[in-house]
This record gives sequence, structure tokens and C-alpha cells, in this order.
Amino acid sequence: MSKYVFVIGGVMSSVGKGVVTSSIACILKSKGYKVTAIKADPYINVDAGTMNPVEHGEVFVTEDGDETDQDIGNYERFLDQNIKSENYMTTGRVYQSVISRERNLEYEGRCVEVVPHIPEEIIRRIQDAGRDVQADVIVVEIGGTVGEYQNILFLEAARMMKVKNPDDVTFVLVSYLPIPTSVGEMKTKPTQYAARSLNSAGIQADFIVCRSEREIDDKRREKLATFCAIRPEHAISAPDLELIYELPLVFERQKFGQKILNCIRLKDKKSNLDKWKKIVDLAKSTKKIVKIAIVGKYFTTGDYTLPDSYISIIESVKIACWHRKVKPQFSWINSEDFEKKPESLKILKNYNGVIVPGGFGSRGIEGIIATSKFCRENKIPYFGLCYGMQIATIDFARNVAGLKGANTQEIDSKTPYPVIHIMDEQKEKVKNKDYGGSMRLGGYNCVLKAGTIARASYGRNKIVERHRHRYEFNNKFRGQFEKLGLVISGENPERKLVEIIEIKKHPFFVGTQFHPEFKSRFLRPHPLFAAFIKHSLGN
Repeated sequence: MSKYVFVIGGVMSSVGKGVVTSSIACILKSKGYKVTAIKADPYINVDAGTMNPVEHGEVFVTEDGDETDQDIGNYERFLDQNIKSENYMTTGRVYQSVISRERNLEYEGRCVEVVPHIPEEIIRRIQDAGRDVQADVIVVEIGGTVGEYQNILFLEAARMMKVKNPDDVTFVLVSYLPIPTSVGEMKTKPTQYAARSLNSAGIQADFIVCRSEREIDDKRREKLATFCAIRPEHAISAPDLELIYELPLVFERQKFGQKILNCIRLKDKKSNLDKWKKIVDLAKSTKKIVKIAIVGKYFTTGDYTLPDSYISIIESVKIACWHRKVKPQFSWINSEDFEKKPESLKILKNYNGVIVPGGFGSRGIEGIIATSKFCRENKIPYFGLCYGMQIATIDFARNVAGLKGANTQEIDSKTPYPVIHIMDEQKEKVKNKDYGGSMRLGGYNCVLKAGTIARASYGRNKIVERHRHRYEFNNKFRGQFEKLGLVISGENPERKLVEIIEIKKHPFFVGTQFHPEFKSRFLRPHPLFAAFIKHSLGN
């Protein structure tokens, strides 16, 4: 039988429930237990694929082709293991299953109701995800904050599981403790209200993870114990940290893992976080800087920059840097700025390397094409991911092959040179507006060409990488481009699809149709990001 740790947010969103969930899972795994993590999103959306990346953040793609919340990426990076589609659920997905079962008479003519049938479906999904990997412990993150209407059914499912098997379930409330500047004192009252709101859903928190600018002191612990009905030592400090990967070590110093195991009646074991601590210490101590520009269009909203749209890329770069004993300094450059002021492209010379991430649509595309051309001609390391690879192909077609008006069919359906065209199986889907979960998604095989940067980076000739796209390199132009210096360094063996392109006589000019950022792990940097940082340091 699996044990369950539910992580619930209080007071406000964006306090780090996903990182707390990942850290708890990391600690328990380091003790020798088989652990997995689940995200329950309160959205009616069936998956995260149709959500605006500025509004919701990055869409993370699993190996088996699910479009999920970015927290699944955190789970994978912390646990160093693949998380399957079964580990991600939304309100929409749960309702869809219940309605489908009702239509198939699987409820045998009974009246199907929100309670208990929706919570029962949630419980079934949680148990199935654990059973699939034979997990000892399942850490379940419930999205949103306590007191919201949207996640009440997930809380009800958790309450039902606790009532049925009280020794198998424990609850962690992640809550913010503000320190108002005018007061200068950490305040517990918002967390007290969050704990009571959780009580109103029939759940008593066993632990409160105290998110704040600073460590929580004993006086505040006593207050939380008195007013939230927890043990003082179950108020776990989670102060702001220089890097999120330090949190498992902060928790371990407070014996958080041991305390959780005691609550769910599992034997404590010695933690093995030596390798983890080594990389954390390296990341905190290194002084050498590498300057990386990310040229895109999904990170501004009003006066604010929201790098969550590219969180897996950011973490992949950081991890690759730390393993080379340097730290990255990011700059976010809106590609539309280059369209308004082409002369501003010369700012790219101030960076060691440039990344063009994935994206969709026409906005800012000419600025990104100009970015590719500038990096190619000025020998600046360029790493194009999915859309960034397609942009590099358009740049090559226009400015090396002389194909004026070359474009992707996504932007210009009537281009005379569709160097990027829609995949055959996607034509009917787009025509019928079948957009949800219908792209080329998940892991696909790729064979690497000898003597290329890609082959040298991976150190082997066959790989599996994750995709999320409808458009691809048009093989009609392949021979022409190869004669002019474009290298096809990776292709899908089953369909001969172009997966990786490179430019000859350039320190590092690589574009991938897949998303390598989805396979970076804290203890294992992705080979292509490691190679990109290596060559950027040489610039």
C-alpha cells in the first residue's frame, strides 16, 4: 500500500508549492523509498496545452506526450525520473472521465453526482499513478490556495482518503508569513486563517511550511502550534534562498523527512544527499559569469517580466553552468525590439551565447530571424529550440540560399518557399480546429550524424527527445541547403524528419526541432545545454 503526502497552499499563490513538493519527494527518495509526485490543477482545461504561456507559465511535455503544468518539470528535475501523464490531472480531465464513464453505463444506472463521484475519480487517479510505478510514497500537490472554490473537490478527495486510512495520509500546508516593512516583525495571522480555512474543508494540517523572507523563530513556531493545532517542531522553516535546489538540504537539517515518515508510519532511513549538496555548494560558491541572452516574446506582461514561460530552459542553463563551475547572467530581449530598431541587434555582441526558445505565431518573427542571421554571421553561439530551429532554417534559406520570401507555412501559407511546412497528419487537425493535445507530442527517436556537435555532445548515436510542434523542416530543400553548409546532424529514423541542424565553420550554431530542456536534471545536465555553455565560455 502506498502512503500519501498532500501539499496544499495557503494565503497566496506562487509561494513555491511545486518546489516544496519536489523537495519532499527528493528527500524521501534519498532515504531509499520509491517516490512519485502528482499535480492536481483546478482548471477546467483538460491539459495545459491550450493555456497562454504568459498567463499560466510554461507547458511541460512528458515522455509519453502529455502537456502539463511546469511543476511536473520540477518533479522530474528533483527526482531525476520521468513523470507520466497519469501523474497530472485537472478538474476538466476528471469531469471528462466521469462523464465518459456515465455515458458508457459504467455507473450502472445510478445518479452520478459531484460528490462523491468526482472525489472518487480523483482518488482512483491518485492510486493508479502510485500503483503504476509501485510507489512507497506519493506526494500530491493540490493547485491553488485553500479557501478557493476551484480546488475544494481535490481537498474533499484528500479528506476521504485520510478518513479511510488515517495512518497512510499526512497534510502539509505551505503558507506565507509576511514581514511588513513598517512593522519589522514576522506575522502569523494570515497563516492562522489559512489553517482554519483548511479545517473548514475537514482537514487538519500536520505540518506548516513557513515561506518567508527569513527563517521562522521559536516564538512564531509556538504561535502556530497554539492557533493552528500543530506541534512546534512541525512548523518547518522555508526562507527565501539563492537557489531552489538548496531547499531539500534546508528541510533535511530540520529532519522534515523523518517527521513525515513518522506521521505515515514508515521507518526512517539515512538520507543520501551528498552529490546534491556538492552541486549546491558549487553553484553558491562560483563567481565566474557567463552572459546568456534569451530572445523571445512570451515573458512580458505590462511592466513585469515573467520568465516562468521558459522555466525549463532557465533551469537547464543554470544546471549546465553549475556543472562547469560558472553561473549564468540572463537578459530577456523582446524580439519585437529588433524589428523596431534593427541597429540594436549589435547588443547581442555583449553576450557569450544566445538562445531562441519555442513559440507560435507571427508576432516578433522578423526580429528573431534577424537574431539568427546576426549570430550566424558574427560567430555568436546560437541555440534554437523548436521554433528557434525553424527560424534558423528560414534565415539560412533567405540569406544563404537566396530564397527571397522563404518562410514557415504557419506564418505565410502562400510563401513561394515553404522551408518549414505543416506535417501531413496535422493538416486535417488544423482544418477541423482540433487543437487540444493534438500536436506531435512526447519522446521520439533520433539518430545522430558522426562528426557533428550533436554527436560529440551526446557521446552516442541514438537518442530519444521530447517534441511539441505541428510544423517541420521541409525535406524538399534538404539537399540544396546541405550543399550550402547546413548540416542535418540528427533525424528521426522512422520518418526521416529533420531533428537537429548545425552550421559549418561556426563555434556553436545548433537548432533542435525537439525540446531538450524537458530532459535536464539537477544532477545530470542535458548534453546539448552543457555543450552550449562550453562553447559560450569560449566566446
